[in-house]
Amino acid sequence: MSFELILPFFRPIEPLLLDEDVSEIMGNPDTSWSCEREGKLCQEPTISFDAGKLRTGLEVIANQLGKRLDEDNPRLHAQLPDGSRIAAWIPPLVSPAPAIAIRKFTSRNYTVDDLIARGTLTQAIADLLAEQIRSGKTLLISGGTGTGKTTLLRILANSIPENERILVIEDTPELQIRKPNIVAVGSQTSTFKTNVSFDDLLKDTLRFRPDRIILGEVRGSEARTLLDSFNTGHAGSLATIHANSAEKALRRFANLVMRSHAQTTFSDTEAEIGEAVDFVPLISSSMSGAKRAAALSAKSWRFGDTTATRSAS
Repeated sequence: MSFELILPFFRPIEPLLLDEDVSEIMGNPDTSWSCEREGKLCQEPTISFDAGKLRTGLEVIANQLGKRLDEDNPRLHAQLPDGSRIAAWIPPLVSPAPAIAIRKFTSRNYTVDDLIARGTLTQAIADLLAEQIRSGKTLLISGGTGTGKTTLLRILANSIPENERILVIEDTPELQIRKPNIVAVGSQTSTFKTNVSFDDLLKDTLRFRPDRIILGEVRGSEARTLLDSFNTGHAGSLATIHANSAEKALRRFANLVMRSHAQTTFSDTEAEIGEAVDFVPLISSSMSGAKRAAALSAKSWRFGDTTATRSAS
């Protein structure tokens, strides 16, 4: 893992950046620091980082990455050269010091066997999901922040047949799917250049003759376009969504669709999602940091129901 770009500006947290057991580093506006180490949140009381130097470092890093970070643009979301992600807020959004989060990129290429060995997947769920993908089913992978949705998506995408054309859309490139016919594209926002949103890219993608569409995360106006693509010849696609249960994932997807297309009734949206989405894998973390996956069949669930049929776990 390489942090040559940021290390000169982030010497106080250098030990955390170089610690392979640390997956995330967080600095708060009150100048306190914490990290996630082996799935557990740990406080780092020995770190002392001058607020002025941190802000200057963030502004320089943002500029080197082609981003803007100043009082008129006080939010930063960027990818570092090694693939790690950095997010920051500066005053006036926060006070007195900046808030920062660094999610470190792991170059390890996890496999299904790795997730089974770690207890994240059972063999039964792994086989079920792989078969769904091979047979052209649409999956919406759900989970909270840092639970491993992207890792699970990358692994499941390996089950897509080699002869199919794949279009991947992300805000920052993370998936690194290895297939013979794949095009990966990243959105362009908060830069010195013209904004290109997820929705813009998704609409363009439909003109590139994809067999499968993989969307890094559904979170905005692209939900309507994505649902349309599912129901107009692009079934068998994959996406992730931020939600703490499979049922909440389907509700959130419906709400995102409704926000960008208010003319649609909720019952119509329910029917469309019921036709489009086949399975909702959920990956979650326990208090001990252990991650577990389960799967809900979207076909057995309907909005407003209190029961749902789950796959073997």
